[in-house]
Amino acid sequence: MNWVSLVGYGAALCSTVSFVPQAWRVLRTRDVSALSTPTYAITCCGFALWLVYGIAKAEWPLILTNSICLVLASFILAMKLMPPRQRESVAQTLAPSAE
Repeated sequence: MNWVSLVGYGAALCSTVSFVPQAWRVLRTRDVSALSTPTYAITCCGFALWLVYGIAKAEWPLILTNSICLVLASFILAMKLMPPRQRESVAQTLAPSAE
């Protein structure tokens, strides 16, 4: 494996896992007040476009990483947009012992 591939894999790994801490924090604290709705909406659009691009070019690294990123960023955005009672219900279902 050459250094360019290693850089690409490293970038994909960082991009993919970068949303996990935020998603976990939202589940644990149920607090989304500091999150920017427009930022997450734009981020989700970007990941969706990258996913379409990866599908069009049949490039699995783009498809896989952007699919995961889109799911995580969309989850965070959905939690931001949900009413507090529904957010609590979702968080309790996904992380019942997180309180």
